[in-house]
Amino acid sequence: MLTREENELLCRVEGDTPMGGLMRRHWIPALLSEQLVESDGAPVRVRLFGEDLVAFRDTDGRIGVLGEFCPHRKASLFFGRNEECGLRCLYHGWKFDVDGKVLEMVSEPAESGFAEKVQHKAYPTEEAGGFIWVYMGPKELMPEFEPPAWAPTPEAKVSIVKIDLPCNWAQIMEGQIDSAHSSSLHSSDMKPARVTTAGTTATHWTRPSTDKNPRIQVQLTNYGFRYAAIRRPIVNAQTHDYIRLTVFVAPFAALIPPNSSYNVATVIVPKDDVSSYFHFIAWGNDDCIDQESWRKFCVAQVGIDLDKTYKPMLRHKANNYLQDRKAMKLGDFTGVPGIPNQDIMMWESMGPIADRTSERLGASDIAIVQFRRVMIDAARKHAAGSEPIGLIEPHIPQAKLRSYQGIVPKSEDWRKLGASSEEVAVLDGMEQDETEAEMAAARG
Repeated sequence: MLTREENELLCRVEGDTPMGGLMRRHWIPALLSEQLVESDGAPVRVRLFGEDLVAFRDTDGRIGVLGEFCPHRKASLFFGRNEECGLRCLYHGWKFDVDGKVLEMVSEPAESGFAEKVQHKAYPTEEAGGFIWVYMGPKELMPEFEPPAWAPTPEAKVSIVKIDLPCNWAQIMEGQIDSAHSSSLHSSDMKPARVTTAGTTATHWTRPSTDKNPRIQVQLTNYGFRYAAIRRPIVNAQTHDYIRLTVFVAPFAALIPPNSSYNVATVIVPKDDVSSYFHFIAWGNDDCIDQESWRKFCVAQVGIDLDKTYKPMLRHKANNYLQDRKAMKLGDFTGVPGIPNQDIMMWESMGPIADRTSERLGASDIAIVQFRRVMIDAARKHAAGSEPIGLIEPHIPQAKLRSYQGIVPKSEDWRKLGASSEEVAVLDGMEQDETEAEMAAARG
């Protein structure tokens, strides 16, 4: 469990909080590309770290992410006209380009030079992997943008579920790095089978193990950590292990063990202290599941399960997620369809910010404990002037990071499974450094 001060440090992201400051040093997956398809189309509201923004795609296809409220009289630019390479406030006609430069002030004398004296808040943007990204930290410290792990090449096919949720980012992220819960909460959707590897059907996933009590082992990295959930396989349990290896890429992403059809990732972005954007991603090659099929599989289709702003409109806390107790009696474990919906029911039941001061953690929570230690330590170090986690040298490009699942001989070293040659070299170096540090400490 955490102290109240530690829990606040982990969860709070608004204003000048240490965690918010750390996150702003990274490129942030702010909204989906599908939200801004049309040049000169409707602007979109975005909220990040308690800051209200508006995004638009201009006439030339460039993307702007600006402060929502016009610097003149603070009217919302969400209602503005997106026209001729700029966003025009309806109130007095001030017009801004994607960089926040004032292009026109029709309500002011041209000879006043007032337009040259005003610079509206605007953040740098990039587009990749199905997302529009923004950088909200000091511009002089802006890192080079790099492809995300779920889109290592421009040709990668990416399908994304997005859900806007009323709870803190950390309790959602903890769900992504908690392999033990899948054997219970998702047992009706992740079914044991006599298969050689995790697979998919039209209605559920299969996995080659009935073991609900995984042994958790963690490998720390300079970008987060990798951890293995080690289970008994259905076949050859005496000589082999079934290993599901998850990768936490601080601060926003977790790479979930793949199946035979596609890779899986999650991305959690804080809107503010008590709400978050949750993204569940399937990615792979041309035969990867398409976006609408993925959303249907997850029971998270826009216009059916979610409204056009990605908020749940069919199942939510107010109607108890339409939990079906009759279905539970007939064998469905949760009575709620869709892996994300089952998770959401748990996350929201913890409250807007989970109280971690009175938890009773067990052996299956080792990865959760490490996540908290890693992120609290990272926030403190960054606040004291250190480079943020994930940007520390030697840097491993995210496109080189992979999760893993498979049945392997018990003699296999899981720490190298799924790792690229570049990552293995760095991990070997880190292990050597840690060994030398431990020896130095032992010598006194």
